[in-house]
Amino acid sequence: MTRCPKCETELDLDEDEVEEGEIVACTECDAELEVTQTHPIHLIVISDDEDDDDDDEEADSVVGKEVEEDDDDDEEETLEDEKEEDEE
Repeated sequence: MTRCPKCETELDLDEDEVEEGEIVACTECDAELEVTQTHPIHLIVISDDEDDDDDDEEADSVVGKEVEEDDDDDEEETLEDEKEEDEE
């Protein structure tokens, strides 16, 4: 019996029914798995939807923080410019 490399769930795959390079999905965690060997069957995780979503959310958060920081810098520069004009 073959196991999912991500969650260790037993997968019902027959060596004679899968081919190298074939993509299968884990029935438990939905990870996409590539068959890299058929005798015995060896699988590798090629995608992980949940982790991809988390990475996208983290990237959005970082971008948002950078924009906010840039806005703060612009406000400070504007205030400094106004002070200089008032002094002149």
